[in-house]
Amino acid sequence: MTKQTGYTLLLTLTALIWGLAFVAQSMGTGVGAFTFLACRSWIALLFLGPLVPVFDAVRRKKGQPCGRPASKAGKKMLYLGGLACGTALCAASAVQQAALMVDPSTAKAGFITAMYVVLVPVFGAFLGRRCAPQVWFCVLVSVAGLYLLCMKGGFGSIGRADWLLLAGAVLFSIQILLIDYVSPQVDGVRLSCIQFFVVAVLSTVGMAAFEQPTWSAILANAAPILYCGIFSSGVAYTLQIISQKELAPAVASIVMCMESVFGALGGWLILGQRLTLREGLGCGLIFVAVVLAQLPLRRLFHRAENAA
Repeated sequence: MTKQTGYTLLLTLTALIWGLAFVAQSMGTGVGAFTFLACRSWIALLFLGPLVPVFDAVRRKKGQPCGRPASKAGKKMLYLGGLACGTALCAASAVQQAALMVDPSTAKAGFITAMYVVLVPVFGAFLGRRCAPQVWFCVLVSVAGLYLLCMKGGFGSIGRADWLLLAGAVLFSIQILLIDYVSPQVDGVRLSCIQFFVVAVLSTVGMAAFEQPTWSAILANAAPILYCGIFSSGVAYTLQIISQKELAPAVASIVMCMESVFGALGGWLILGQRLTLREGLGCGLIFVAVVLAQLPLRRLFHRAENAA
């Protein structure tokens, strides 16, 4: 097995963990959205915090500087970036969890959320970044998929959960663009810790303001909360950091798109959820759009022309 294959398998495991997180989130609707998010975020922070000195030690062993910012500008970027990323992630995650409380379909949640892969380059185009023509085609394909998945009786048939999931996809896109801007300038693990700290604090405030959690309800939902906190946020994020450093971005993005497929399979195998033929076709179109948006078609065509 080659090194690249090994990292691809690690990233596939990451997608599997994230896909099954939709199942856990669907099972954790016995508590409010902010309560679930607050609990999983504090757990994720407890898991990620000890990794900071571990990664620093690995860098020192390799003769590299540790990730601690050395200048005031670096500290400012780390903390302000973490605040911005954490705020966006909190909003996106809370909206997604609220959607699953309305409609626990893991397949629908996974495929609509995965639309951030298409939305990120579109939003980036409005910020002056070049956007490949295929992305605009993918937008049309994904909209057709959404029509089949969500609109069963006209425009008015789009449910509250569908709108929430779409809003979540937009918010995840914003968070990814923020990460894309901040992460090259700071240490990734430290940024993640600050981001989760912000999410934990904001969701705890939301929990206190809008919900009335009880310890009995939290304990009754302990299994899905622990899974999302430790595995989805902690383990999967670490695997993503390790794998993406060794893989081409296009390959990494396509592998992570499998998150939506694993979410649908998990809902079917674990929760016994089913999709109608129409919904299945909608999911299929969205998945095709998500994968096609990541393929370097222009580069492949250019190579083919040169070879000819």
